[in-house]
Amino acid sequence: MRIKDILNPESMIMSLKATNKEEAINEMADLEVATGVVNDKDEFVKSIWAREKQSTTGIGEGIAMPHARNKSINKARVLFAKSDQGIDFDSLDGQPVHLFFMITAPDGADNTHLQALAKLSGLLVNPDLIAKLKAATKPEEIIDIFTAAEDAKDAEEKAAAEKAAAKKAEEAKEDKSDKPLIVGVTACINGIAHTYMAEQALIKAGEKLGAEVRIETNGSEGVKHELTADEIKRAKGVIIASDKKVKMARFDGKELIAGPVVDGINKPEELVKDILAGKGSVYHDSGNSEEASEAKASGLHAVYQQLMNGISHMLPFVIGGGILMAISFLVEQYMGGAKTEAFVFLNNAGSMAFAFMVPVLAAYIAEAIGDAPALMPGFVGGFMATVYKGSFGGAYVASVNHSANSAAGFLGGIAAGFIAGYIVVGLKKLFKGLPKSVEGMKPMLIYPILSLLLTALVMFFIINPIFGALNAGITAFLNHLGTGNLVLLTAILAGMMSIDMGGPFNKAAYVFASGAFANDPNSKTAAILMAAVMVGGMVAPFATAISSAFFKNKFTDEERKAGITNWILGFSFITEGAIPFAAADPSRVIPSSVIGSAVAGALVGLLHVGVPAPHGGFWVSPLATNIPGYFLAVIIGSIVAAVILGFWKKPVNK
Repeated sequence: MRIKDILNPESMIMSLKATNKEEAINEMADLEVATGVVNDKDEFVKSIWAREKQSTTGIGEGIAMPHARNKSINKARVLFAKSDQGIDFDSLDGQPVHLFFMITAPDGADNTHLQALAKLSGLLVNPDLIAKLKAATKPEEIIDIFTAAEDAKDAEEKAAAEKAAAKKAEEAKEDKSDKPLIVGVTACINGIAHTYMAEQALIKAGEKLGAEVRIETNGSEGVKHELTADEIKRAKGVIIASDKKVKMARFDGKELIAGPVVDGINKPEELVKDILAGKGSVYHDSGNSEEASEAKASGLHAVYQQLMNGISHMLPFVIGGGILMAISFLVEQYMGGAKTEAFVFLNNAGSMAFAFMVPVLAAYIAEAIGDAPALMPGFVGGFMATVYKGSFGGAYVASVNHSANSAAGFLGGIAAGFIAGYIVVGLKKLFKGLPKSVEGMKPMLIYPILSLLLTALVMFFIINPIFGALNAGITAFLNHLGTGNLVLLTAILAGMMSIDMGGPFNKAAYVFASGAFANDPNSKTAAILMAAVMVGGMVAPFATAISSAFFKNKFTDEERKAGITNWILGFSFITEGAIPFAAADPSRVIPSSVIGSAVAGALVGLLHVGVPAPHGGFWVSPLATNIPGYFLAVIIGSIVAAVILGFWKKPVNK
């Protein structure tokens, strides 16, 4: 089946009226129903949103590929839609989407339909094709563009197949290849689009870097291009770009790099370079036929990944709970005091979410180390770190700290996660040799009972007393900081937010501030530290927006367009909007941003600006203790960074 068989002029919208993601999905869904592709709009839209919640289908470079496969769909079809102004679709690169490909496949779709869908997905990594699609004005042009691209792709694949056949014949004689061989697997949960885009991107990156890349795809049509034992044996290394489990035992002893399928789409050259440079971790099979695709890292990188797993799961509790609590304080102050129903409701809702912060942090650190069996002891260990005595739910009374008068807090929760995780790892090794007849006892009895018992013992007698005292000391130190030391601390924290814009330094600063905030949400100093990281994270996107607007000759057209978006991202405390600028010119963008962020942070400390909310940017400015100071710090810091960057950068035409 050809691509033109799943494209149809009646399923094209050459100018979307929608202005946001929800409107865009509904507008496209309406056309799917009107053309008979979909028989139940509500069911179809639910499935589209269910896929979006797993991970956005806005894959970057102005493209989105929302897709679904269920009983509400009558036929395999690709709906094409264009938006001239662009729509915020929560894309991975933060940029607006201009081209939409809504892919539908019925439950009984045969392989010929799925092969056509796979081929279409693979073509979309070609920037020349994307440019032609953006310039098209008629539905017929879209079909002609894809037909020509498919013909060229078929010819290219035929030539590649002939070349591969000749190469295999040559290898049979010589048993070696001039180019290093890299093998890999790409797979996403639905397996309709991302799987094949990652495949094509990795193959093209290999060609560019002088390596032969062979990819096995695990999509809706099953496993294709399955790797042979000989290919794996000869391979320099393995790349796994997958959002679901794949067969891993065959890669035992090979250097391996693993990540989500979007890594294969967005940073294929980086993955190929890392394999060629020998930066992969040697994979050791644990005996399971299938394992999570994410390979275990080693050393400090492993610790960082495990900590980030906990923090990423914790953040929704921090942000949601923290902001509701902060709003409740406004209600208390301006709308009737602590006895009003609005205050009680908001404060309780926020407090309940906030109470889960440390337990969730610990649970998912443990899960990253010991997998699912470590989740429960990690959660309990984290809960033990949040209290030293108390009554829970009326009937449950606990004393979980042997000798301290303060909770172990955020740091104790981190320790609980690592302890629970490695206790489970130890138990797995200890009971590895059990007879198969009692294998089922491990997940049902041995792991839950022993992991909880050992984690609780360590927390009760060691961690809680030590970290309780440490936590009390840190809290006392922060609450008694003089203005000079406070200014220095806020300047450092704010500056760190712009060093890597979402990387380890940025996360370390945010974790420090949010940890202090978690230990005592009513602390004025903790609110000042939160304000410092907030302004530090807002400066970089604002600085690039200002600089690209006033120093236009120093930036490309694409950068100036991205700069417009950064006004919104900066306002919302989304530092990542500055990453494309930093990637293009790191030696100028990063130092400028760090200086501006540090200035903004110093002003926060000097003016005692506190924001008792862990996220939100200027949207939560009414919560600030010094609202004019909050705006002033960001404005001055952003202007400083923008001016430095504007004068430092060279004109683009030189």
